[in-house]
Amino acid sequence: MNDLDVTSSQYSARPRISIQGQNRQDLSDSVTSLSVHESDDGIYRCEVSFVNWGENHQRVDFLYFDRESLDFGHEFTIEMGEGDTEAEVFSGRITGIEGLFLQQRSPEILILAEDRLQDLRMVRRTRTFEDVSVDDVIQQIAGEYGLQADIDLDSPTYRVLAQMNQSDLAFIRERVREVDADIWIEGDTLRAQSKARRNNGDFSLRYQQRLKEFSVLADLSHQRTHLAIGGWDIEAKETLEVEVETAAIQPELNGGRSGGEILAASFGRRRETVVHLAPASTDEARTMADAYYRKMARKFVSGRGIAEGDGRLRAGAHVTLEGIGSLFNGAYYINAVHHLFTLQQGYQTFFWVERAGLGAN
Repeated sequence: MNDLDVTSSQYSARPRISIQGQNRQDLSDSVTSLSVHESDDGIYRCEVSFVNWGENHQRVDFLYFDRESLDFGHEFTIEMGEGDTEAEVFSGRITGIEGLFLQQRSPEILILAEDRLQDLRMVRRTRTFEDVSVDDVIQQIAGEYGLQADIDLDSPTYRVLAQMNQSDLAFIRERVREVDADIWIEGDTLRAQSKARRNNGDFSLRYQQRLKEFSVLADLSHQRTHLAIGGWDIEAKETLEVEVETAAIQPELNGGRSGGEILAASFGRRRETVVHLAPASTDEARTMADAYYRKMARKFVSGRGIAEGDGRLRAGAHVTLEGIGSLFNGAYYINAVHHLFTLQQGYQTFFWVERAGLGAN
């Protein structure tokens, strides 16, 4: 596990910008603000503002309106942190250009960019897939965009999967949610992995050191002791129902107690039936029920924090938080990250976490 508690006294907070694979020190020096958002729902996006006024070809003029350096479709990469904390926090392509003309400030140019999942977001289709797993569907869609696929899922075979007036991104997001998995892009590879096995790194943060602020809530209001999903078995021509309980989340508790366990002990049995899904076999129903219950269980303990900027903190990583008491100390799954740089505050990393288990009794 990497210890993030120590920061160099000469830490450089300024981001490093590359365009079309070329390091651009002039752009790095011109950044006035930067925001990179990523989550376990896929598609990472960023917004970066640059000073856009100065000496240009031996005259004072706008610097980046010629579309030579900053243009639509240009590859746009950001690295942040220094030394052990240095990492790439964004790689994608420019999708938007905005001019900012403000009072008492030089003109600026704002760049909007998204990673390659943007391709899938902008294509909407209606079609069906027959006798396929979710692995098969993702493999086919990745190939349609010239992407490699790296897939590690637990998926049944479906008789029919229907994409009804959905973007390719929305469709595969829906599919991976049903099998308790995440999708994301790394370079030219579309990755899909079971959430229980995904790990983009293990880190530790201690309160009042690198962890500057943290708030955390354990909430039973959306927890259940049992969950059932029903459907119609097409081959057997009969109704089906699958029920799961706290055992579905047991491997992720790390010695803690689940919301379902605490709910049963404090208030008694609370069962929920999900009726809006339409599994066509017992395997489908079991997969959906496990995924639905785990997603609900992981929301039992949720938190958000602010850390000193570190490019290695990413969605899908695990962070161990220390110094926050026996009830909440321990490992969390990072489901969203916001890397933020401003001239006033420097580089900070905002993050959102969740876990299924509570520590002390």
